[in-house]
Amino acid sequence: MIHIENVGKSFTLHNQGGVTIPVMAGAALSVAPGECVGLTGASGAGKSTLMRMVYGNYLATGGTLVVGDLDVTQALPREIIRLRREILGYVSQFLRVVPRVPTLDVVAEPLLVLGAARDKAEARAAELLARLNIPVRLWSLSPTTFSGGEQQRVNIARGFAHDYPALLLDEPTASLDAANREVVLQLIEEAKARGAAILGIFHDEGARARLCDRLVDVTDFTPRVAA
Repeated sequence: MIHIENVGKSFTLHNQGGVTIPVMAGAALSVAPGECVGLTGASGAGKSTLMRMVYGNYLATGGTLVVGDLDVTQALPREIIRLRREILGYVSQFLRVVPRVPTLDVVAEPLLVLGAARDKAEARAAELLARLNIPVRLWSLSPTTFSGGEQQRVNIARGFAHDYPALLLDEPTASLDAANREVVLQLIEEAKARGAAILGIFHDEGARARLCDRLVDVTDFTPRVAA
């Protein structure tokens, strides 16, 4: 479902004379349907960079990066948008939404853009918000006013509203209390059971041990520096 082969990435510092810094080379991994692969490596090793390339936020400077049947490195913008709507979900560490949009609408949106009936989309959103212990009194408010933990749970609810065939998870259990952490772990296990291919960053060692079928150390993809 996700296949990465010989992927590289470099950044050009335009405000520093156009210096190019290579940050990744030869990245290769695959994630099959129903499998969870965890990315490991020290802070700054490139875990989030690789995830952002998979999602199309960063353009790879080489190699192939296929999600479903689309090579993200060669895809047109409209193809990336379609991929994100239908195939590839992404739960990042931070909730980014339009201010003043009610929480229920924020969570229902992935289903609404796919043409789901509003009542069914809202019912799914309500189910997830309740499961993640977001009080009903908050559903009509913008999540931009919520605490960090509440925003994280809204972000998770939104990411699991649609049954994406592939999921990217960036620290989905960070800063959660034990009860909500367990809910999130169960949601991920349910996604695996229905066949979702999951690529994730889990600093929570217990979550990593419970969910991940394999670990990939992104340090192995650090470019070699000539002596």
